[in-house]
Amino acid sequence: MITVFGSINMDLVATTPRLPKPGETVPGTGFATAAGGKGANQALAAKRAGASVRMVGAVGRDEFAAPALDLLEKAETDLSGVAHVDGPTGTALILVGGDGENMIAVVPGANGTLSPGQAAKAVSGSKPGDILMLQLEVPAASVKAALEAAKAHGVRTVLNTAPLIAEAADLAKLADIVIANETEFELLVGREALTADQREQMLLQMHTETGQILIITLGAEGVVAAEGGRLHRTKGLKIEPIDTVGAGDTFCGYLAASLDSGLMLSEAIRRAAVAGSLACLKPGAQPSIPVSDEVAASL
Repeated sequence: MITVFGSINMDLVATTPRLPKPGETVPGTGFATAAGGKGANQALAAKRAGASVRMVGAVGRDEFAAPALDLLEKAETDLSGVAHVDGPTGTALILVGGDGENMIAVVPGANGTLSPGQAAKAVSGSKPGDILMLQLEVPAASVKAALEAAKAHGVRTVLNTAPLIAEAADLAKLADIVIANETEFELLVGREALTADQREQMLLQMHTETGQILIITLGAEGVVAAEGGRLHRTKGLKIEPIDTVGAGDTFCGYLAASLDSGLMLSEAIRRAAVAGSLACLKPGAQPSIPVSDEVAASL
């Protein structure tokens, strides 16, 4: 069983031939809305990967609340832990350039109301060995409370250190499994502009010191993970990306589901990397998340 404690958003997505520079206006080529939020994205990815998933979060009492939960509901995700609060549902304003790269601004809305008390309650029904998955689009104090409650219940924790916040390094110390991209990993270790060799050396050193499973996602270069005193490396698929906005969350959700199903880490990161690649072939964060059969066919 996987419990996801995190954000639920509506994504407002504009496509442009290229991303604008600061202060620049560029013409758009399209606009769409889609359900999003890193918590909801990862919950849907884990569900589509075949796991039993409970989402714990909050939406507002506005016109975005129902569509923000629509795909999770259709996937039969347990939404009993989702609160409906006064105020707006969280939103993400997303620009997607012609090369598939993106820029995102997130307005927390209801996500900002999640309290440490709700965080502790989120894991109260979990059993030892269950998984709690977290990200950093909800208050840091609540993420910390959820991590501490999970430890007390013997629940495995997976923390995705995105979006990058000042508290990320301290929160990462509390998790069993940490997933970061290159930039986030440099914050965790307090170093900048690491070469690939330096990054792997520091990854293994940090793993040795903490005993945590540490995973770095490297975009088109794949994934490197530290576990059991050694490194695991894998790559996704060779693709021409259309929209990379859902790739990281798809990876996280598929990784958690794969570990929950009993796969070894080396197998789990390969499956998750392939799923992340497939998510780049369609627009939108949640609509692009592949189902398990699609991933299996590409492995």
